[in-house]
Amino acid sequence: MQPAPRKVVVCVTGASGSLYAKRLFHHLKAYPHPLEVGVVLSNNAPDVWRYELGSEPEIPYPVYRPTDFMAPFASGSARYDTQIIIPCSMGTLGRIASGFSDDLTTRAADVMLKERRRLLLVLRDTPFSLIHIENMRTVTLAGAIVVPAAPSFYSRPADFDALADTVVHRVLDLAGLGTEAYRWGETS
Repeated sequence: MQPAPRKVVVCVTGASGSLYAKRLFHHLKAYPHPLEVGVVLSNNAPDVWRYELGSEPEIPYPVYRPTDFMAPFASGSARYDTQIIIPCSMGTLGRIASGFSDDLTTRAADVMLKERRRLLLVLRDTPFSLIHIENMRTVTLAGAIVVPAAPSFYSRPADFDALADTVVHRVLDLAGLGTEAYRWGETS
């Protein structure tokens, strides 16, 4: 009997960092176990994607409109176990921290928090204001994991994809979807 697939929702906001989302989709598609993935793009995420990456978003999974509150992950009963918001804008962080579910991304985050499931917020903005820091504190206390999109360099990434992957691999590890990646202290 095959195990039930993991259920993951990926939300892409209009914050800078579309490459992180693109690389996440690349790695999710190659994941060796069954996954059920739903995607939400904010209204301006496609514009930022086109501006930063020079191409239309290529999403290999079902994409739900930001106002589609009939999407399965808008309810805890659908049993999605992980939500990744990559990149996560500070506005999205603020709405989640205040419990303001005005779109599908923030509603799904509300569901993840109330159901005590994994919620990963990949923040790319810098510097942080005190409001940002307080919002990060609030969501962390509520059970979310704040993942600054701060790449590492000890793996000596050769290009932008490899650099972005240093963040994406951490996200996958935190989501319980570990991948083959550079590990500090391990020899290859």
